[in-house]
Amino acid sequence: QVQLVESGGGLVQAGASLRLSCAASGRSFSKNTMAWFRQAPGKRREFVSAISWSGGRTLSADSVKGRFAITRDNAENTVYLEMNSLKPEDTAVYYCAAHADPYEMSSYYAEVAYAYWGQGTQVTVSS
Repeated sequence: QVQLVESGGGLVQAGASLRLSCAASGRSFSKNTMAWFRQAPGKRREFVSAISWSGGRTLSADSVKGRFAITRDNAENTVYLEMNSLKPEDTAVYYCAAHADPYEMSSYYAEVAYAYWGQGTQVTVSS
């Protein structure tokens, strides 16, 4: 059974940092682009950051550039999202996802490009 399991969410104050982890099991995603999306209450799920299969290329939404960093450890089949200078508007459920096609990074910002999803982890930032 293929699973992506996110962890590391929580309740923090504005300006704090959190590190989210996404551990994959059931198969290796070392050849797949991995990404983080988030969904705030009453809003659509939105792209946050993506990382290529090798880790050599990363892309992020403008709203998190300079504050969030995505990394991966293919040996551990794990992807991370380091979140710094958190703001109340970062409050959301954060989801990890694996691109459907190996070595591809096409449409990295679109949900439809991803075939596997985690259950999400809640991040709440208080002002």
